[in-house]
Amino acid sequence: MAPSATTPAQPSNATGCIVMADGSVIWGKGFGAVGQAVGEVCFNTAMTGYQEVMTDPSYAAQIVTFTFPHIGNVGTNAEDVESAEGVASAVGCITREDVTVPSSFRSAEEFTAWMARRGKIGLAGVDTRALTRRIRSSGAPNAVIAHSPDGVFDIPALLEAAREWAGLEGLDLAIGATRAASEDWSGGAWVLGAGYGTGSPETKPHVVAIDYGAKDNIFRNLVTAGARVTVLPAKATFDDIMALKPDGVFLSNGPGDPAATGEYAVPVIKALLEADVPLFGICLGHQMLALAAGARTIKMHQGHRGANHPVQRVGESWGETRDLVEITSMNHGFAVDGDTLPDTLEQTHVSLFDGTNCGIAVKGKRAFGVQYHPEASPGPQDSFYLFEKFVGGL
Repeated sequence: MAPSATTPAQPSNATGCIVMADGSVIWGKGFGAVGQAVGEVCFNTAMTGYQEVMTDPSYAAQIVTFTFPHIGNVGTNAEDVESAEGVASAVGCITREDVTVPSSFRSAEEFTAWMARRGKIGLAGVDTRALTRRIRSSGAPNAVIAHSPDGVFDIPALLEAAREWAGLEGLDLAIGATRAASEDWSGGAWVLGAGYGTGSPETKPHVVAIDYGAKDNIFRNLVTAGARVTVLPAKATFDDIMALKPDGVFLSNGPGDPAATGEYAVPVIKALLEADVPLFGICLGHQMLALAAGARTIKMHQGHRGANHPVQRVGESWGETRDLVEITSMNHGFAVDGDTLPDTLEQTHVSLFDGTNCGIAVKGKRAFGVQYHPEASPGPQDSFYLFEKFVGGL
């Protein structure tokens, strides 16, 4: 299988490349892990938080193009990761400039070394503006990212791998991003000079969190809002959850197609709704709450990924705070189809970029969800009130 006739010749100093399913090849300087990985190429517009992005399980099977050109400037550390090593997350990243030498008192390891240790492949020297415009016009492509220090690549084989990968639709990735066993979570939000806060005492409301590929900072925010948190794996049953006598259940973010993960998760969520258990869902959890209530989800053209997405409150349930706008952090390639919301659901938030659904509430129930990430890591802190609303109502 030959690459496209428009494939540019390999520069003499190229040690990395992206090979897309349409035959396009982008050359650059490889860094991080050596090898190759297949995934969907997306872009993220945040100007900070690259370590959080690369360890967010919602990015499993994705190659992240950073639109901010200077990546690596604050290095990496053990406190800013969002998931443990071995948990599925982004397979690689693409940057405009060579990785910057770190200049931060918190830095413990350079980004290139950290990427190599975590098994992630990087490609520098790419025109990320042009690549982002391509994704915006043509959608997120399937591709293979490769790094070979000697500059030797089998382009036809990489192209075949990119074309053979089926993509994210219909793919349940939560099963590879969840934890294997239950865990009593401890630790609240991080504070400069003090580290993470302490865990919740037994007397506080008990939240059982279902881990579909959760960012750790979500659990920290639940603790900070006043909850005691127990985390269960993605395939926890209704009986597993209820045996812990929860005051409320949290449905986490995660990767992949919500309809695929919903094959085993939605029946559990339906049972929780029928039992009148208070629910709060974020991102994938929000999407599966919508599925459980009778709505549908769709694959987006390019998705929303960044730390500067404006969202408006539109639901009548918000009373005098209706119409307020929050600046939010987002990371999703699927969305709830707002045109399919049944009468039992109220739309509570919408994106001011494209009008897509960003929040729902189940009428007559203490159950709601948002598409964005109120834990703000990275991102603004406009939306912490959602944790207070959930925990405060238990």
